Amino acid sequence: MTRRTLRSILLICCLSGTAGGCAMTLDATTLGVDASMAAPAGTAVQGEAFTVNRSAVYLFGGLLPVSQPSLRRVLATQATSDARVANLRVRVRSRWSDVLITVLTAGIVVPRSVTFEGVVIQP
Repeated sequence: MTRRTLRSILLICCLSGTAGGCAMTLDATTLGVDASMAAPAGTAVQGEAFTVNRSAVYLFGGLLPVSQPSLRRVLATQATSDARVANLRVRVRSRWSDVLITVLTAGIVVPRSVTFEGVVIQP
């Protein structure tokens, strides 16, 4: 391999994590439970807190989604239909293992770690 080829491969690996098209769409109208991103100001939320970790996998720098976690399924396992969810937080990040897989596959496989957090309030 020439130096130019090695530089090109290194550049592609670096850009695959920053210029990827990985995106998740979350639609609150199809969740099945009442959910809010934040409680009213100055109000303490009483309920059972939950944290659920899932993984999303994309191909070709994030252009093609292979698997994405479903917020609807996560909330269905946490709350009944008459409960509501407050302080819902969705965090998507790349752990070191996700970055390692992305680099080893030269950006062909791009995993992401997704964390859903919130508080279930029973009526």
